[in-house]
Amino acid sequence: MKLTFLGAADTVTGSRHLLTLGEQRLLLDAGLFQGYKALRERNWGPLGAPATQLDAVLLSHAHLDHCGYLPALRRQGFHGPIYATSATRDLCDVLLRDSAHLQEEDARRANRDGSSRHDKALPLYSVREAEATLKQFVTLPRDGRLKLGATDIRFTPAGHLLGASSIHVSQGGRSLLFSGDVGRAGDLLMPAPQVPPAADVVVIESTYGNRLHPAEDAQARLGQILRNTFKRGGSVLLPSFAVGRAQALLLLLQRLRHAGELPLDVQIWLDSPMAEQATELTLKHARLLRISANEARGLTDHVRYVTKQAQSLKLAASLAAPRARPAVVISASGMATGGRVLNYIETLAPQARHHIAFPGFQAGGTRGARMVAGEREIKIRGRWVPVNAEISHLDGLSGHADADGLLQWLRALPRAPEQVYVVHGEPAAADTLRGRIQDELGWPVRVPQHGETVAW
Repeated sequence: MKLTFLGAADTVTGSRHLLTLGEQRLLLDAGLFQGYKALRERNWGPLGAPATQLDAVLLSHAHLDHCGYLPALRRQGFHGPIYATSATRDLCDVLLRDSAHLQEEDARRANRDGSSRHDKALPLYSVREAEATLKQFVTLPRDGRLKLGATDIRFTPAGHLLGASSIHVSQGGRSLLFSGDVGRAGDLLMPAPQVPPAADVVVIESTYGNRLHPAEDAQARLGQILRNTFKRGGSVLLPSFAVGRAQALLLLLQRLRHAGELPLDVQIWLDSPMAEQATELTLKHARLLRISANEARGLTDHVRYVTKQAQSLKLAASLAAPRARPAVVISASGMATGGRVLNYIETLAPQARHHIAFPGFQAGGTRGARMVAGEREIKIRGRWVPVNAEISHLDGLSGHADADGLLQWLRALPRAPEQVYVVHGEPAAADTLRGRIQDELGWPVRVPQHGETVAW
C-alpha cells in the first residue's frame, strides 16, 4: 500500500489522499482548499496525480473541504464511481450545486464590478459540471461495506454530520483507516462516533488537535447573546455552514423559544437555500439523529425563508435601518468566504448595536477568522467595511471532536496501529496532537508534508 497526501497535509482544508494498492488507485476525499489565498490557488491546479488513472473516489462526508473539488476532478478526466453513504450523496446533491452556483455568481459580479484582477473572472466549475459529477455517485448499502476487486472497504459512522464516516480499506492482509472528520460525543444532533476496525496505518484529522471544547452551555450562551443584543435594539447574525451547523442552530433557537427566552415577536430568518434543502434532508434522514422525531419535525417552526437574492439584500438593508425590529438571521457561508451572509455583514458590521456570532471553526485567512481575531475592517466585494458590531465565536457548537475526543477515538481502536499520520489541521493543531499521541499512547506518529508519499 502507498499513500500520497495531496491535500490537508499542511492545512485544515483540501482533504485529498491517494491510496495506491498495486494497480488500483483510490482517492480518499476530494475537497476544496479554503482560507489563505495561497491555499485557494491550489484548487486551480491539477490534483497532483493523473485524474484519468483513478479507479474510484471514497468520500467520507459532504462538507466542501472534503467533497468540493469533485467537479474539478471530473474536468481533469475522472469519470469513475464516487462511493458514499446515502445521506452523503443527498447532501452533496445540494452542496455541490450550490457551490457551483456561488462561484458562477461571484464570477459574474466580479466581471460586472471590475473587481477581478484577471481579464475575465471564471468559476472553478459550473453548475452543469456539478450536476454531471452527481451522476457518478454510487450509494453504499446500509452496512457500509464495499468490495472493489481484492479490496475490502468499510464505512463506519463517525458522527460529525449526516452520513459522515470513517473509511477502512484492506487488501492482502494490510490495511488503512482514514478517520474523515470525527464527531464529538456530546453533539446536539449526531450520535457519538462508532468504533471502526483496527488498521496497520491510521490517518487522523486534527482540526481541534490543540484545543478543548469550552465547558459552557451553548444554549445558555446563545440565549445571553440574544438578550443582550435585543436590549440595545440590535439583531443577531449567525454565519453558518448550511449543512449540519444551521440545523443545530435551529434546534437551539427552538429550545430557547420553548423555554421563553426567545420572544415570539422576534423573527428567525434562514437565508440560505442550501440550508433550507439540507434541513429537509435532515428530516429525511432523521433516523440518523440523536434527537426525537418530534423535535426534528419542529426545527423550522416559525422560521421564515429568504429565497431570492433580492429579498436577501432588502432584509439586510431593513435590519440596518434606524429603529429596525430585532431579528435573528442564519446565513451561509459559515466562514464568511462568500454567499449571502456577506449581504448582512456589509450592512450590520458597521453598526455597534448588532452582534455577529460565528458558530463554527474558522480556518486561517477567512473573513470569519479575521473578524473573530478582532480585525476592525474587512474587505467585501472589493470594498473595505468597518467592523463595529460585537463579534463572538460560539466554539461550543463545533461538530468536531476536540483533542481529548480524538485521543478517545484512537484509544477505542481494537489494537494499536503500526503508524499514525496526522492531517487536516492547522500546523499548530496537527503538531500538538502528534505530540499527545506520541506521549500518551506511545504510538509511532508523524505529520506528513503536502505531496509526500509513504508506503507499508
